[in-house]
Amino acid sequence: MSKVFKTEGKGILEKKKTGFIAWLKEMGIIFGAFLVLNSFVLASFEVPTGSMEDEIMTGDFLLVNKFIFGGTTPRTIPFTSTKIPSFKLPALWDVERGDIIVFNFPGYRDEVEPAEFAYYLKRCMALAGDTLQIINRVVYVNGTAAHVPRNMKFNSAIVKPAGWADPRIFPEGAVFNEDNYGPTVVPKKGDMIELSPSNFEQWEIFIKREGHRMELLNGKVYIDGGEKTAYTVERDYVFGMGDNRDNSLDSRFWGFIPKDAIIGTPVIVYWSWDPDLPLLIGEFPFLNIARKLTTVRWSRFGTLVK
Repeated sequence: MSKVFKTEGKGILEKKKTGFIAWLKEMGIIFGAFLVLNSFVLASFEVPTGSMEDEIMTGDFLLVNKFIFGGTTPRTIPFTSTKIPSFKLPALWDVERGDIIVFNFPGYRDEVEPAEFAYYLKRCMALAGDTLQIINRVVYVNGTAAHVPRNMKFNSAIVKPAGWADPRIFPEGAVFNEDNYGPTVVPKKGDMIELSPSNFEQWEIFIKREGHRMELLNGKVYIDGGEKTAYTVERDYVFGMGDNRDNSLDSRFWGFIPKDAIIGTPVIVYWSWDPDLPLLIGEFPFLNIARKLTTVRWSRFGTLVK
C-alpha cells in the first residue's frame, strides 16, 4: 500500500508541475501580447497636469494611438523609469499642425537629458522648417494666424509686452516671453546653423541633445573637439504648446520636441477623476480609493480628444 501511495503522490506532483508550467506559458503569452499592444498599438496615459485644460483635464485617463506615428519597443524597463535601447517602426503618416501629441520629454531648458524619464502631452503648433511667432498671444505660423483650439484659454487678462524678457524662456538670453515670442524657425534635418560666441548659449543645449560635445574656448566654438562656425541639424523637430496657455510649460520654455520622440496621439478619455484628493491622516488606502470614487467625472467618459 505504501508503494501505491507514493506512486499516486508522485503523479499528483507531476500533474501540478505540468499545470504550473502551462499556467506560466499562458501568462507569458498574455504578458507578451500586452507588451506588443502597449508598444506598437495602444497605450494608456494618465494626465498629471492641467496644461491642456479644458480639452484634457488633470486626472483624465487616455487611450493613446501609438500605431499612427510608428510604435516603439519599450523605452524603459516595464513598470520602471529606467531607460533601455529601443527602435521605432515607420510612421503611417506625419504629425500635422494642430495634432495633440504624446512624447518623451526632452528635458528642461538647461538640461541635456531630463532628470527622470517622463511622457508629456502638448499640441503641435509648428513643424520642422516653420517660422513661429506669438504676437500679443496670437500664434502665427509662416506669417498666418494659427487655428485656435476649441478649448484654448488664458487665466490672466494681463498680456506681457513685447521686449520684456522672461528669464525662464527658451532659448536662454532671448528677449521673449510667453505672450510675445519669436520669431523662431523650428529646426529641420539638414538646416545649417551659423555658430559664433554670441549665440553659443542659444544652441549649446540643442546641439548637446543631438549627441555632441560643444565648448567655447578662447572665443571660438568647438564641436567634438573641432573648431566650427556652422552646424548641420540632424533631426526634425516640432514646437508644442498647451491649450491652457498661462498654465503650460512647453516649447516656449524648454525648447523644440524631436519628431522621433513623439510616441502617439490621444484618442479618447476612458476614465477620469480628481487626482489631487489628499490622503487623510490615519486613513487606510482602500478608504482613500473609496473617497476618490466619489470624484469620478462620469461626463468625461468616452470624450473624444481633438
